[in-house]
Amino acid sequence: MKVKVISRSTDEFTRERSQDLQRVFRNYDPSLRSQEKAVEYVRAVNAAKLDKIFARPFIGAMDGHIDAVSCMAKNPNYLKGIFSGSMDGDIRLWDLASRRTVSRFLGHQGAVKGLAVSTDGCVLVSCGLDCTVRLWNVPASTVVESDASSYGSITPFAVYTGQNAFKAVDHQWGGNLFATAGARLDVWDHNRSQPVNSFEWGVDTVVSVRFNPGEPSLLVTSGSDRSIAIYDLRLSTPARKIVMQTKTNSICWNPMEPLNFTAANEDCNCYSYDARKLTEAKCVHQDHVSAVMDIDYSPTGREFVTGSYDRTVRIFPYNGGHSREIYHTKRMQRVFCVKFTCDASYIVSGSDDTNLRLWKAKASDQLGVLHPREQKKHDYNDALKKRYKYLPEVKRILRHRHLPRLVYKAKNLRRTMTEAEKRKEDRRRAHSGPSSVQKEPLRKRRVIKEIE
Repeated sequence: MKVKVISRSTDEFTRERSQDLQRVFRNYDPSLRSQEKAVEYVRAVNAAKLDKIFARPFIGAMDGHIDAVSCMAKNPNYLKGIFSGSMDGDIRLWDLASRRTVSRFLGHQGAVKGLAVSTDGCVLVSCGLDCTVRLWNVPASTVVESDASSYGSITPFAVYTGQNAFKAVDHQWGGNLFATAGARLDVWDHNRSQPVNSFEWGVDTVVSVRFNPGEPSLLVTSGSDRSIAIYDLRLSTPARKIVMQTKTNSICWNPMEPLNFTAANEDCNCYSYDARKLTEAKCVHQDHVSAVMDIDYSPTGREFVTGSYDRTVRIFPYNGGHSREIYHTKRMQRVFCVKFTCDASYIVSGSDDTNLRLWKAKASDQLGVLHPREQKKHDYNDALKKRYKYLPEVKRILRHRHLPRLVYKAKNLRRTMTEAEKRKEDRRRAHSGPSSVQKEPLRKRRVIKEIE
């Protein structure tokens, strides 16, 4: 006689990590769930509200400098470390986990204006207003054995002296060259005491310089004459140049799209350009109410962070016209430098009040290890917010931000001025002949001319 036995595994009917909870099976037939969209909309509203409740972006401050923090650099080979330079010539290596100083690099007599780390993470390059460029060894033991109570100082292994003060420095990706910005653009080699190459293109002072992450021989600079220039080290002359209406303080390449770069400008906006077409910007990023001082892209290339003279830090999507997040504290002063960490999870800002501040890249992210069920719940809430983000109630909750009073008033004033200028232009066009007054978009109007 044959006996048929139904065999069922216990794992199929119990949830993970618990032996007493029964797994719930759901029938996804739409005819049985007539209120599905209504339920999801309520869940999306609740997820947006929970985002606001748990939004705690500020993690902590790193106090140690005795003057304004002027520049920062991150080590590609060490996730927890970040270098900072101040106006009194002090350079420090910080451990982000403990928020304490690991090492000090003493030697500059004036303000440190630029820091850069080689791709292998072994050499730190610094420059300042004392007309010197200094190379420092970053030994692995100094990074790993971080004893904050007895940190040591390190001396430079090479010092190069220039004729003028240096404003910025950047290291080549995967090479031994680094470039300094000052009265001219100089390209140096680790093994030579004089510049390998120098470029001048009728500019008073070069303010910033950045090497391209995809093409090591390509670099972009901004000058005090409102220009943005692209140089190719394989050519004896500069490649292309545009002149804008206002000065550009800092530039950063998109690491995932190396032909695109974004410029932080004095007119409160950031402009994203394609290096192949400089006649107009791809996108104009607006929201700041004062000059944008620094900019840095996330390693994912999907967003960038900016620090401004209006004492705020903003996070922009790479193709969005407005910021998705604004960070500020009562004590934070003018922000001179900002950096994304190498894992795109945190942001570090350096300001005029001698402090470095550590922020979460996503304000409501939960710190620590997440269980699989927690992670699945977060992913589900994110999907709901993305699906219903254009509906009125969800959109209002997600967009709402508390601004400092000065920023709020300045933003209203800028909006009034912009609307008045638009009305004036519309009236001029209405009372002029057909096609006699041409209307140009902002991304095109800010570029005065292009020089090749």
